[in-house]
Amino acid sequence: MRALKILLGAALMATFAAGCGGGEDNPLDGAKPADGQTIVVGSAAFPGNVLLAELYAGALEDKGLKVERKLSIGEREIYYKLLENGELTVLPEYNGALLAYLDPKAELPATPEATNQAASAKLPAGLKLLDSAPAQDNDSLTVTSATASKHGLKTIEDLKSVAGDLTVGGPAPFEQRFKDKLSTAYGLTFKEWVPDRSGGGNIPTWLKSDKVQVGNVFTTNAAIVLDDLVVLEDTKGVFGLQNITPLVREDGVDAAAAETLDKLSAQLTTENLLEMMKKVAIDKTDPAKVATEWLDAHPV
Repeated sequence: MRALKILLGAALMATFAAGCGGGEDNPLDGAKPADGQTIVVGSAAFPGNVLLAELYAGALEDKGLKVERKLSIGEREIYYKLLENGELTVLPEYNGALLAYLDPKAELPATPEATNQAASAKLPAGLKLLDSAPAQDNDSLTVTSATASKHGLKTIEDLKSVAGDLTVGGPAPFEQRFKDKLSTAYGLTFKEWVPDRSGGGNIPTWLKSDKVQVGNVFTTNAAIVLDDLVVLEDTKGVFGLQNITPLVREDGVDAAAAETLDKLSAQLTTENLLEMMKKVAIDKTDPAKVATEWLDAHPV
């Protein structure tokens, strides 16, 4: 097994928006529910989640299982409902974000186990979380180094005195999900909230151009290093943990498939994810190829 490095180099994560539409359209309109024999793997409309879906699909196919891919669907509000109604069987989820979606008022726990337990208690019958990976891809509030230096920003709490003069940007649902929580926990009232309907891929570019001064950038985004961005520390844990976790329909995933996904999760680290995302975002390698290469080196 070759040694993995975190190689974050040269290219803009705006390329992450490629192939990702807004969350309003449902590409599965008219699709039939999963037939119980084919595992339908879906993903959100941003390349990091597409990559995870390709990992899941490839691992299941390696076990001889029949898999169909339904990728770049849209926001959670769309793909979660498709899982509920049987049009999807498996989704790569982020446990803390899923809990916040299921219960916007929930206190986000400090461990993956407690987060999964809390989220599982809110899931409807028939849906189940499998084992979480050590890998995380967290929400954040991120600023340019110039903004951080100008206002002395190191933590989200440091934004309180200047938030009224700053515009914040994030994926379309970001304001709905976190505006009240950021206000309650940190006392933040921003000048304006600007939605990025590409799924968040434009945010690093918007930060550089000063269209927004604060951005919701996922923490495995290579632009953080490439553009010398500063991730503000979430000292009050508003964003919680975001361990990558398969969310499945129990009637579409048998014991062998669940075991395969659990074995994959056990090997998936944040460092692995960063390396793979570097290949997708910077080297512009197709996510399916990146997933195949990783699975060849990490058989499950």
